[in-house]
Amino acid sequence: MNFAFFRLRLHFRAAEPVRFPPGKAGNILRGAFGTALRGVACVPECTAAATCPLRATCAYSRLFEPRAARAGPSGLVDWPRPFVFRAAHLDGRRFEAGQPFHFDAHLFDLADPGVTAITASFACLAQEGIGPGRGRSELVAAEMIDLDCAAAAQPITLSLDRGAENVSRILVRFVTPTELKSAGSPQSHPTFATLFARVRDRISTLRALYGPGPLAIDFHAMGERAKRVKMPRCELQWQHVERRSSRSGQSHPLGGFVGEVEYEGDLAEFLPYLRAAQWTGAGRQTVWGKGEIATRVVATS
Repeated sequence: MNFAFFRLRLHFRAAEPVRFPPGKAGNILRGAFGTALRGVACVPECTAAATCPLRATCAYSRLFEPRAARAGPSGLVDWPRPFVFRAAHLDGRRFEAGQPFHFDAHLFDLADPGVTAITASFACLAQEGIGPGRGRSELVAAEMIDLDCAAAAQPITLSLDRGAENVSRILVRFVTPTELKSAGSPQSHPTFATLFARVRDRISTLRALYGPGPLAIDFHAMGERAKRVKMPRCELQWQHVERRSSRSGQSHPLGGFVGEVEYEGDLAEFLPYLRAAQWTGAGRQTVWGKGEIATRVVATS
C-alpha cells in the first residue's frame, strides 16, 4: 500500500521589492491563488448556475472549492482541497528587485493535478503583485520535482508498509504551526494516538477522493495500538498568528504549536504514515502550510 502525490516548484524573480510577513506567506499565497484561479480557470458558463454541466470541469471548483455530488468518506460534502503550499521558508523575508524566490505545491489529485491552472494563476499573480505593497515579480519556471529536487515526470510514491526495522523511539518536529483536535477539543500536548489518527485519516481521505481508494487497514486496531505509545518528552510552544479576511474584514487565527516531541513504543508500523505527513500536513488549515511535520528515528530495538 502506498501514497502518491506530485511536487510542483514555482520559481520567481522579483521585479520590485516583494515582502512576506512573518508566519503568513502560505496564507497570502492561498488567498491570492483563489482569486487568480477564478479569473483564469473558469469559463463564464461555469458559474452561471449550480447545475451547469461545465462546473465539474471548472478548475476553480475542482481545486479551490471541491464539493461532492455525493457524500464522500465519512459523509464529507466539502472535500479537502487537493493541494497544500510549502512556503514557510518565505516567512518574514523581503526580496529586492532581481532576487529569486520559490515555493512548492504538493498536488494530490493523481488523475488531474491542475498544474496548468496553478501555473497560469501564479503567472498572473506575479505580474499583478503579491504580499503587502503588491510587489510585482515574474514566474520564470514551473517544474515537477522528486524528493531530491530532481526533475520528475511521475508522481512521488511513498510506501505505507511497515519496514523491517524495529523502531522504538522517534522524534517528531512540528515544523509549522499545528492544531490537532481530539473529541472536538484542541490538544496542546498531542498524544501519539491523536497525532496518528489525524495523519491516518487525512491520508485515507486524500487517497479515497483523489487517488486509488481509502486505506485498506483496520483503523480501530491500529488506533488501539497507537494508544500504547508513550510521550517521554514534549517541548512545544504556541505560535500566535492571525489573518484578516479581505471579504469579511474579520480576523482568524493561524497559530498552533511548534517544537519537538519524542514518542516511545512499538512504532515501526506507524513510521511510514508520519513520513507521508511531511508532505500532506496534519490538522487544521493544512492547505496553506500548517501542520507540516518531520520525523526522525531516535532508537531501534
